[in-house]
Amino acid sequence: MSKTKHISETPATQFLRLHQVNFGEHPYDYVEHGGTGESARQLGVDEHHVVKTLVMEDEHAKPLIVLMHGDRTVSTKNLARQIGAKRIEPCKPEVANRHSGYLVGGTSPFGLKKAMPVYVEAGVLEIETIYLNGGRRGYLLSLDPAILIQLLQAKPVHCASTE
Repeated sequence: MSKTKHISETPATQFLRLHQVNFGEHPYDYVEHGGTGESARQLGVDEHHVVKTLVMEDEHAKPLIVLMHGDRTVSTKNLARQIGAKRIEPCKPEVANRHSGYLVGGTSPFGLKKAMPVYVEAGVLEIETIYLNGGRRGYLLSLDPAILIQLLQAKPVHCASTE
């Protein structure tokens, strides 16, 4: 049996192909609660370059996407202040799944089920190549972070916390 896994299309890869975006595909063995540390280790990349796609909501339960370095957390206070919200908090997994159309652990900012504003930690845009979820657990895509601005109209924010 061949060691290479066949990767079937996801809404994210379909979206990127439709927009003629060059991207690399990086399957890895998904580990429950392994997070970006596990995917970075398996793929041999810096965890700072692996970007988490987080589904959050404001005080009106309006969903939004936050793209954050794998080795950082989101300061929801800083984010709320920057986007003019009273409060930002992570969605419960089942709510996040419903908004995005993806399972938590496999959420991609591309090909979302529901249009949502996208915010990206400004430092992510300074990295030459980022790795983010391709729409399924155990599957990252590598691409130029400028795509986040071009295709998702992602707004840069400063809300990284090392806590």
